Amino acid sequence: MSELIFSLSAARALHLAAQGLLQPRRRKAQKADVLDAIRQMGVLQIDTIHVVARSPYLVLWSRLGDYPQAWLEELLAEGALFEYWAHEACFVPIEDYRLLRHRMLDPAAMGWKYSVNWMKEKRKEVAALLRHIRDNGPVRSSDFERRDGQSGGWWEWKPEKRSLEVLFTAGQLMIARRHNFQRIYDLAERVLPGWDDSQLPSMDEVRREMALKTVKSLGLCRAAWIADYYRSKPPRLDPEALVAQGALLRARVQGWDDAVYIHPDLAGLARSAAEGSLTPTLSTILSPFDPIVWDRRRALELFGFDYRLECYTPAAKRRYGYFTLPILRRGQLVGRVDAKAHRREGVFELKALTLEPGARLSERFARDVAAAVQRCAGWHGCPRVLVGGAEPRAFGVMLQAALAADEMAVAP
Repeated sequence: MSELIFSLSAARALHLAAQGLLQPRRRKAQKADVLDAIRQMGVLQIDTIHVVARSPYLVLWSRLGDYPQAWLEELLAEGALFEYWAHEACFVPIEDYRLLRHRMLDPAAMGWKYSVNWMKEKRKEVAALLRHIRDNGPVRSSDFERRDGQSGGWWEWKPEKRSLEVLFTAGQLMIARRHNFQRIYDLAERVLPGWDDSQLPSMDEVRREMALKTVKSLGLCRAAWIADYYRSKPPRLDPEALVAQGALLRARVQGWDDAVYIHPDLAGLARSAAEGSLTPTLSTILSPFDPIVWDRRRALELFGFDYRLECYTPAAKRRYGYFTLPILRRGQLVGRVDAKAHRREGVFELKALTLEPGARLSERFARDVAAAVQRCAGWHGCPRVLVGGAEPRAFGVMLQAALAADEMAVAP
């Protein structure tokens, strides 16, 4: 295969196709599609904020459309998935446990996710907790009462919760299942009884497989993008070495000085993209923790979209809102919406919607965005959409009209 040259729009199309976001699905999602989507992405990042929907559910909805959220927990409980630190905390296909096992065997290298001092200072308590689980079965953090008078914030976990988390990072405990999204911890040998560390691949094999998985998941990949996907630490594999082995293909994007890399499994798709025959038609709402936008630099280089999640920013310093969701429209990231689902009232509130500079307004543009919002609102059981502020204001008027046409809007 000769070295392909992509326009920037063709590069975006290949990226979206590899991520399952090129075109709307033509059939209703089945449970197996949830696992297939996670395998296609490689990992599914976990976050518990649920102003709209918890991130993993929303990431899947963007690709699959309406589906029962319980399928994700069922796949975890059935052993098709496991949880661990991949990009961050993620659901990962169980066949990739072998690639992350090295991290469990060297937990001290995991930074804040593991405390060597805690394991030393609380050695007796940690051992007692392990015995309790071994003798009595799986536990939740909520099974233990708080006795230190603290509030229970992120950095003020009760002792048992901290012990559960360091044991999880060390691979001694795994997440057996979730109930109401709360983790249920059990001994690793009970959750994954068939594993033996003799199956552990070498670190060279791990680096190679993770690099190949990353490139395949992204569709095409600059060398500088590769390490972030699995948060891989040095030494890192040079993709040119994989090209020399025939494990990757090299290509170019117009206007970029460096090469991009493509997995051979996507050679046909890449050729179609380079020829301009991959047409993005999907318009949808994305999670802030979607692979499309979780690498701020990649989103900026590929889409010209400068995205930062502001929920951790003081309110007075926020520019766009607490929990803004990127808007994908036909191959471009065209804006962001600060939304909130009021499920009890059946209202999906667009607190603020901001389009990217230079967005070309049209009735079709407004209909596409309105349809994406309506689908998201319907999935949340919120049949009414409330539009607050919009920038530019003219688009707010157009969006209201598009929503009203389907009798979905209510007056602010």
